[in-house]
Amino acid sequence: MHTSTSTSARPSLTSRWRWRVVDIVVASVIGVAAGVIFWIWGQAWTPLSTALAFLPGLEGLLAGGWLFAGVLTALIIRKPGAALYGEIVAAVVSMALGTQWGFTTFIWGVVQGVGAELGFALFAYANYRLWVALVSGALTGLAVALLDTNFSSIAAYDAGPRAIYFVSAIVSGILIAGLVSWLIARALAATGALDRFASGRQARIVEAADAA
Repeated sequence: MHTSTSTSARPSLTSRWRWRVVDIVVASVIGVAAGVIFWIWGQAWTPLSTALAFLPGLEGLLAGGWLFAGVLTALIIRKPGAALYGEIVAAVVSMALGTQWGFTTFIWGVVQGVGAELGFALFAYANYRLWVALVSGALTGLAVALLDTNFSSIAAYDAGPRAIYFVSAIVSGILIAGLVSWLIARALAATGALDRFASGRQARIVEAADAA
């Protein structure tokens, strides 16, 4: 009984790579919702970064507010391209709502999405445990750190503050994009909202095993 249940929870290689209509719809919803949060986070950037101005570069800790869409989408959808799709949709929505960074928001979204995507691709899209989410968060943090320290106002900082920003952005990616996204996905799965996805079914099996 346990063997058949566990096996059914694991998608076949073909289904793991094939997107369904429900995957596209839910990934789009996540991306749109994240895009609104991105826009709100952008409005809060100035006061929040000012509060961290006592140590130049520490504002990199805020980067995670724009990085979680890719990791969260991938954790829920569990399909190749989900992280990239989620981050791009969020960036486009944020840009459409009107950010102070204009079209560069889209460029950043693509690069950040590639970073998040790489974290899951490294494990052939077969592992969505916490530590893999943290790796994905770290890589998307690395992506934005490379962009910001070379192609934004952060590039004008001295080497020390740039290094602080670089490390802070990666830490933010790990904690916000990685850990928080994993916790959100786990909480959603526990409600039964994700039962049509492998992420939800697997969570149910783990919950049943823990209760046994």
